Amino acid sequence: MSEWLLPAVDEDSAPFWEGCLAGELRMQRCSGTGRLIFPPRPMSPFAPHAPPTWDAVSGRGTIWSFAVPHPPLLPPFDGLAPYNVVVVALAEDPRVRLVGNLVARPDGGIDEVDPASIEIGAPVRVVFARVAEGIALPRWMLDAPA
Repeated sequence: MSEWLLPAVDEDSAPFWEGCLAGELRMQRCSGTGRLIFPPRPMSPFAPHAPPTWDAVSGRGTIWSFAVPHPPLLPPFDGLAPYNVVVVALAEDPRVRLVGNLVARPDGGIDEVDPASIEIGAPVRVVFARVAEGIALPRWMLDAPA
């Protein structure tokens, strides 16, 4: 993956990316309200005087939306199209949504799932793909219904 496509890891997001490398989906939580916070930030938007904490979450959710990009695309993705981009609503708080790809297996490519088979509301679970030294991205696989 091209360096310019890698996430920018900073002080606020480092625990999220460290969790991904460890195979764990970590989210900030407002210490005042208990609500999950994403993307990571230095202060809670729900209780500004309550510093956020970090918690592991289940890594389960549902497909809230999806898109299928087609060329022309950025060079690293052009040869993979069509592929899927899913928006996943987390089980712990469906207001928190993460963007990623639906894959057929943990180390699968982002173009392996037939886009026609993707359904809004389908249950998914997180898997992690190492894409560069020190970087793992969350991706999603279909999961058994709860």
